[in-house]
Amino acid sequence: MRIVFMGTPEFAVPGLKILVENNYEIVGVVTAPDKPQGRGKKIRGSAVKEYAETQNLNILQPTNLKSEEFLNELRALKADLFIVIAFRMLPESVWSMPPLGTFNLHGSLLPQYRGAAPIHWAIINGEKETGLTTFFLKHEIDTGDIILQEKEPILPDDTTGSLYLRLMHKGAGLILKTVQLIESGKVSTTPQIFSDSIKEAPKLTRENTEINWNQPAEIIYNFIRGLNPFPAAWTLLNEKYYKIYDSSLSGEKYTLKPGEIKVADSRLWVGTSTQSLEVIEFQAEGKRRMFVSEYLKGNTL
Repeated sequence: MRIVFMGTPEFAVPGLKILVENNYEIVGVVTAPDKPQGRGKKIRGSAVKEYAETQNLNILQPTNLKSEEFLNELRALKADLFIVIAFRMLPESVWSMPPLGTFNLHGSLLPQYRGAAPIHWAIINGEKETGLTTFFLKHEIDTGDIILQEKEPILPDDTTGSLYLRLMHKGAGLILKTVQLIESGKVSTTPQIFSDSIKEAPKLTRENTEINWNQPAEIIYNFIRGLNPFPAAWTLLNEKYYKIYDSSLSGEKYTLKPGEIKVADSRLWVGTSTQSLEVIEFQAEGKRRMFVSEYLKGNTL
């Protein structure tokens, strides 16, 4: 079975790696063009490209997925199956090309949390469980027929960072199972059911990542951990931006109005609509990320 793999970030690498280690024929790896990265803005390839190069795989980096040049390159590979993890939205001219179809790995239990940020929003919304889904692509994004799913608990102190890592490695196993099922010719799918109870996972923006201190403390706590480490929940204090990475609901309680702060013993509390929330780790504008106790040694709030 000839496979084309499409992906860009670190999240996609274990899925490609497990296919290589199980001797599947990867005839092409499609990933994003190189771009400036890091503080030095050096031109670097994606995490998927860096791994593909170590395996001497055929790498394609199209800027336009609809260009005839790229489509002809894909056709020439004569692939039986396309696999997509954390890549761009594909035009039908691409995903409809292989005879065995194109399947995607998504970081939620579809149909819940369709969209760009499923891991973030599951934590933000206080879910106790999420998971992974493989499904065949169709016109509407994240709506195709489900092939396989695996559940994953969300722990009380999980952040998007910790859950991301678990799902990244668990996803590789689900990719392999899905490929083996398709290869056997015994794959069966389940249509997604649409209902009013479905929660979405929209793209994270400056507007929807600002903390609303008028909400209950538990909701704000989930919001902060759901945006840790990226892009980070933020708030304004004296017209300066603060990114907040970690907080706590336990410990001392102070009677504070929503958004009012209390500094005591090198610690910081902020009022909410229910109780005070302790801020543990943050990044003040113009500073590096640090614990509040460290920041207060040389700065005031």
